[in-house]
Amino acid sequence: MSEESKSQSKNKRIAKNTLMLYIRQLLTLLVSLYTVRVVLNVLGVEDYGIYNVIGGIVSFFAFLSGSMASATQRFFSFAIGQNDFDKLKRIFSVNWIIYGLIAVFSLLLLETGGLWFVNERLQVPIERFESARNIFHYSVLTFISTILTTPFMAIIIAHEDMHIYAYVSIAETILKLSAIFLLNFLPGDKLELYGLLIFAVSAVNSIMYIFICTRKYIECQFRQFYWDKDLFKEIVGFTGWTLFGQLTTAGRNQAVTILLNQLFNPIVVAARAIAINITSQINLFSNNFNMGLYPPIIKSFAANDKVEMFSLISRGSKITFFLMWVFALPLFMEMDEILNLWLKNPPVEAALFTRLALVEVLINSISLPLGTAARAPGKMKNYELILGSIQIGIFIVSWIILKMGATAYSVFVVAIIANLAMFIVRLLIVKTLLEFPLRPFYTEVVFPISLVILLSAVPSVMIHMALPKNLMFSFLSIIACGLFSILSMYFVGLERSEREKIKSIVVNRARKLF
Repeated sequence: MSEESKSQSKNKRIAKNTLMLYIRQLLTLLVSLYTVRVVLNVLGVEDYGIYNVIGGIVSFFAFLSGSMASATQRFFSFAIGQNDFDKLKRIFSVNWIIYGLIAVFSLLLLETGGLWFVNERLQVPIERFESARNIFHYSVLTFISTILTTPFMAIIIAHEDMHIYAYVSIAETILKLSAIFLLNFLPGDKLELYGLLIFAVSAVNSIMYIFICTRKYIECQFRQFYWDKDLFKEIVGFTGWTLFGQLTTAGRNQAVTILLNQLFNPIVVAARAIAINITSQINLFSNNFNMGLYPPIIKSFAANDKVEMFSLISRGSKITFFLMWVFALPLFMEMDEILNLWLKNPPVEAALFTRLALVEVLINSISLPLGTAARAPGKMKNYELILGSIQIGIFIVSWIILKMGATAYSVFVVAIIANLAMFIVRLLIVKTLLEFPLRPFYTEVVFPISLVILLSAVPSVMIHMALPKNLMFSFLSIIACGLFSILSMYFVGLERSEREKIKSIVVNRARKLF
């Protein structure tokens, strides 16, 4: 097979994987948004805020599984890129041992230090304290289940079998929807029931992943373990700094939520939870696309194909932003109407919080392929140390300005400024590690993105200001924002060759249909 054919095949596989993940995420997004509305109505604003604070304490420790997931996927993809399937078996066995140790460590840490925090420091109405404790235990079990699932998700992604990941995710979404439906009919404390049902869904999800992987991939087996001391040291060494990075990410997100809980009332925490929920669902579109990019970038590095790797990084950064922007712009313009329609009586700060959170994730979306590229050589110290320090700074600065009397939304402003700094740092680090050319990145990625923002945002703002404020005109505004985004992306954001590919795909599909 020629190099051009290989490249076309790789591009088709990435496009197919992206489509599968996109369909999966559309369904997940719709269900998740509906779920938040139902849960908010069933639990009430106060209990919803309590659940998110408790979940935040447990999620604070999610850096353990998150760091190992990055390591696992990187090593799996690297071995596949080298066609070393014996090494794959050793990687799986070593990682399974490590994940087991992490699960035990997390359980002990959360049920001691985490439980102490819930008992002594958490601001919860006295009548809801016992329910908060029970929710904490359910959240810990859900987290342990997630840890044990992570290596199996990583091996599916490394093999680029995104359709499997998409099908299991859709099944998980349906189970969560069923759990929310049951919440309306089951007797008992709704807050505790919700935690128990979410844990049950997580357990079933783990069983599905383990069953599929042990049946499909020969490296996923428990009959024989392949111990490799050098590989263990390599993975742990790679993970050490990644662990630090994930810890600071957890601090950036969940510790700030806990900080707001300490200084404001649960309604402010609920508003932040709504904002984070919306932006995390939108952010999953870019994360899913980068999930499809992760294996080919690592495999290109393993095969020493820098031209292909640089192309994947640049195109990936641009398309990642576009996937976010087409949803973010309409949401930003009509957030008040959307929240009122969706939640009926949303917390007062929810619209402002969500708009600021959207800006933050838009900036971060451009950096996702750069982060993948930085992990390819396995030299994580400088990358994680610098970026982790900036993220620790988000919490420290937020704490200082809130203590000085700043309003709750200021924590989002701090995060936006920090994300701009981290984007620049990622670029410089990837340039140093991989000799990544910056000038083409500016001309092929940053400049087109800037033009797309300008050409789509300006007319969208004008239409939003001109139209009356009601549901029908908000719907028209959303359509206009989407059209401005798509047209500016197609005619300005994409290169001529990219437009020709899209045109060819559309024409071929149309011929098959008609």
